[in-house]
Amino acid sequence: MSDTRPKLLIVEDDPGLQRQLRWAYEDYQLFIAGDRQEAIEMLRAEAPAVVTLDLGLPPDPDGTSEGFATLAEMLKIKPDTKVIVASGHGARESALDAISGGAYDFYQKPVDIDELGLIVRRAFHVHALERENARLADTAPEDGRVLGRIISGAPEMMKVARTIERVAGAQVSVLLLGASGTGKELLAQGLHDASPRRSGAFVAINCAAIPETLLESELFGHEKGAFTGAIKTTPGKIEQAQGGTLFLDEVGDIPLTLQVKLLRFLQERVIERIGGRQPIAVDTRIVCATHQNLEQMIEAGSFREDLYYRLAEIVIRIPALKDRPGDPALLARHFLTRFARDMNPQVKGLAPDALAALDAWNWPGNVRELENRMKRAVIMADGKMITAADLDLDDERADGGDVVNLKAAREMADRRAIRRAIARTDGNISGAAKMLGISRPTLYDLLKQYQMQG
Repeated sequence: MSDTRPKLLIVEDDPGLQRQLRWAYEDYQLFIAGDRQEAIEMLRAEAPAVVTLDLGLPPDPDGTSEGFATLAEMLKIKPDTKVIVASGHGARESALDAISGGAYDFYQKPVDIDELGLIVRRAFHVHALERENARLADTAPEDGRVLGRIISGAPEMMKVARTIERVAGAQVSVLLLGASGTGKELLAQGLHDASPRRSGAFVAINCAAIPETLLESELFGHEKGAFTGAIKTTPGKIEQAQGGTLFLDEVGDIPLTLQVKLLRFLQERVIERIGGRQPIAVDTRIVCATHQNLEQMIEAGSFREDLYYRLAEIVIRIPALKDRPGDPALLARHFLTRFARDMNPQVKGLAPDALAALDAWNWPGNVRELENRMKRAVIMADGKMITAADLDLDDERADGGDVVNLKAAREMADRRAIRRAIARTDGNISGAAKMLGISRPTLYDLLKQYQMQG
C-alpha cells in the first residue's frame, strides 16, 4: 500500500538533531539529507512540498554560503517548494536575506520542536492552497483572484502576492510602495489574513486624511480630561489592533514630532496615551504604505532615517495598473458584474472598442480610476454592451509612450500584444496565437525571446 502522507525533506548535518526531528514528524514521509548534493538528489527524486534547511551546511558549517547556494538551487529546480531555513541566534539578517531569496519562512536554533511543527504545518497548508489555486486557475481563470480580494492575472502582481504570503508569517514590518489607487490597503488586508494574526483585528488609518493636531490621539489614544473635549478615556488605533495588524496608509505624512513617538513604540512595544503616565504594552504588527519617496524625504530631513529602517524591514513595490497588461479588462469585467446587478441589469458585457480603449489607456489613477469609470459606464450605458464612449476614454492620454528607438518600440508593442492576447484567451497559447495571427511555434519563440512566462 502506497504511503499517502505529505513529503518533508530535512536538510541538516547534525546527526543528533536529525534523530530529534525524525521522531517529531510521524505524520509525514520523512527524507533526511546532510549536504547540498544529497538534498538536491532527494528533491529531484521525491519532490517534497516542504523542506527545512539549515543554512550552515558543510563545507561551510559555520557560515551560510552553502545554505544559500542550496536554497537557490532548490527553488530553481522546484519553485513551488516551501523552504523553511534555520538561523542561529543573532542571525536575523541571514533569515531575512533568505526570505528575500525565496524562502517561505525561518526558525531559530536551538530548535523549539512545537514552534517548528506549526511552521511546517502552515507551509504544507499554504502549498496545498497554492496547488488548489493553480488547479482552479486552469479550470476557471476568469475570476483572477489573488490574496483573497485582489484581482489580477499579471505575473507582476502574482510575484507581489507570493512575496506577501512568504512574509505574512514572519514578525517583520512591511512597507508597501506604490502609486495611489494600486490596492495597497487590500494587499495589507491580504497580508493580515495570511498571517497568524488573522483572528485579531485589522485596523486601517490614512495618516494624510487626519489633521496633524488629531493624528496623535487617533494613533495613541487619550485619557479622560487630557484636553478640552476629552470626556472619556479612548484607546488609539494601535491599541485597537492589539493581537492584530495596524495599517498606516500614507505614512510619509506623519509629522516629525509624532515619528519619534511611533519609533519608540516600534522599539519598545509600549505606548502612552495623551495625558497618561502609565506605559501600556501592545502587541500590534505595523504594515505601512506610501506613494512618496521616503528616501528623498530622509535626505530633506522630513522623515526620520531610524524610523524608516524600522518600518521597512521588508519593502514590497506594487506595479501601476498600466504595467499590468491584461488586468484592465479583467478588472473591468469584475466591476461590470458588481455594478450592473444593482445599477443597470441590462448591461451584460464590454464592446470591442471598450476593450481596446481599456488596453490603450495609461490609467494615471490606477484601479481606483478604473472602478470609477466602470461605475459611470454601467450607469450611462444605453445598450447591453459598454462602449468606449460610455467609459469616456479618448485618445489623448492613451499609452503611446515616448520610446523613439524602433527596436525597443517593436519589442514593447510585441510584449503588450502577446500579454493581452494571453490574458483574453485565459492563458490558452493556441487561442492567443490565433488572435495574434501567428503560428503556435512562432508564439513560443517570441515568449522565449522576450523571456515571458507563457
